[in-house]
Amino acid sequence: MRNVQDPLLIIALVACLGVLVILLMGINSFRKGTAEAAKQSNKFMRWRLIAQFGAVVLIMIFVWVRGQTGN
Repeated sequence: MRNVQDPLLIIALVACLGVLVILLMGINSFRKGTAEAAKQSNKFMRWRLIAQFGAVVLIMIFVWVRGQTGN
């Protein structure tokens, strides 16, 4: 359970949770079916891609740091 308290892991998990929230907001907006909702959904999906990229980078940094320290 020591890794659960690792600040870098917590940041990566929060970033993944942020991606999930943005994804759900985009799906909910798309569900409304109007043209305005489709534009809003596309905006959410663009933000999701940016957030997902950040989350993947943070996970890669976590794995690299753990590989360097041997923990």
